[in-house]
Amino acid sequence: MSKKKAGGSSKNLRDSQPKYLGVKRSAGQTVKTGDILVRQRGTRIEAGQNVRVGKDHTLYATTTGTVQFADKRKVRFNGAVVRKKVANVVEVA
Repeated sequence: MSKKKAGGSSKNLRDSQPKYLGVKRSAGQTVKTGDILVRQRGTRIEAGQNVRVGKDHTLYATTTGTVQFADKRKVRFNGAVVRKKVANVVEVA
């Protein structure tokens, strides 16, 4: 009787499905209400003017307009200064 199982056994054949994260609309592009701007884990990019945050930290437009990205300085409780990116949607006049 054999003491080993016949054939190989590999333990690393599983893989997770892709999540398709990242920036979906770049700066200068025109968006409509409800268009997704950024899919992200955590708030790497914050919501600015006319942008809201979904429950999975997705940023989406609340009005029709053009996308703009800006930098913002933020002071934490310990006094550390952090630069954060902010997504804005500027309404077309």
